[in-house]
Amino acid sequence: MISLDLTADVATLTRDLVDIPSESGDEARIADAVEAALQGCAHLAVERVGNSVVARTVPRAPAGSRAGGTRTDRHERVVVAGHLDTVPAAGNLPSTTDGDRVHGLGACDMKGGVAVALRLAATVTAPVRDITYVFYECEEVEGDRNGLRRIAAERPDLLEAGLAILMEPSDAGIEAGCQGVLTADITVRGERAHTARPWKGVNAAHRAARVLQRLADHTAERVVIDGLEYRESLSAVAVRAGVAGNVVPDECVVTVNHRFAPSRSPAEAEAYIRSLFPEYAVDVTEAVPGALPGLGREAVASLVRALAVTPRPKLGWTDVARFAGLGTPAVNYGPGDPALAHTAGEYVPVAQLRECETRLGDWLTAPTPAPVFDDRT
Repeated sequence: MISLDLTADVATLTRDLVDIPSESGDEARIADAVEAALQGCAHLAVERVGNSVVARTVPRAPAGSRAGGTRTDRHERVVVAGHLDTVPAAGNLPSTTDGDRVHGLGACDMKGGVAVALRLAATVTAPVRDITYVFYECEEVEGDRNGLRRIAAERPDLLEAGLAILMEPSDAGIEAGCQGVLTADITVRGERAHTARPWKGVNAAHRAARVLQRLADHTAERVVIDGLEYRESLSAVAVRAGVAGNVVPDECVVTVNHRFAPSRSPAEAEAYIRSLFPEYAVDVTEAVPGALPGLGREAVASLVRALAVTPRPKLGWTDVARFAGLGTPAVNYGPGDPALAHTAGEYVPVAQLRECETRLGDWLTAPTPAPVFDDRT
């Protein structure tokens, strides 16, 4: 079995994680290594759900209680989560380093963040907040395979918390909330004919030019929530037509991807797309909600104050939306530039690895005078 040394420097641990191939669906080896390493931490209770690993600090009994008590005098429970899988390799294995950066598949998205979380799990043995560390599978693929989704379905108790921190790359800053995502197929109809006599038919691919022009002319909205500007987008991502080289196509399908502000529901996003293309058949193939930033919730505000950073909106979708669906406020906070995710040359700065480990560790051990739970949505 591959072993991980959680006493190693966070940059070294990042390289060790990168060097364990873990393309989505092939996380057994890295999950085994993470589970074995965490089993050696006496202050943690470790459980396995598929190829996801959950490690929780053991609640301590209040002063004056009998040994073995299950109550805790810590004010809250926080989830620190990161996914173990990567996209397919692009000639970027094994890892390399130039001293200032760790290069390699998943270094940015998000084995650097996983390394930070593992270091915290091993070294923060007496936190003032109870902590649940979640290292999960299949984030980079379709949502029904997502490890967090499976845990929420099979063991929802493992995800109960007052705040969740996703160690997604955010340049060591806080990216709050996330956009919703809608994908739809817009079908343009025509009439089939032989290409030697195209006037006998109607070319659906030519007709689709109207759809593409409408998309090109579209002005995306900018929606401000909690002082953060979420910039929406609507893009054609695929165009499909034709059955043979000598046939005028009678159907052309334009696939569009819509990123919408978290203040909108998937139903509202779908209604918007249909209003833009009322004369065409619109088939929604995916629609997932975003997550509101929740900066007004004390759970999030306390972390923002402690890190002394200015939050930014998350332009994209992350699993903060899954936690939002559970009623748990969540933010993205991790090392690495998100623009480098999934690129052949991705890397993570060593300085950001160490900064995230230090600052998050300080917050997890800093005295907190009052609970951060609240019931606002």
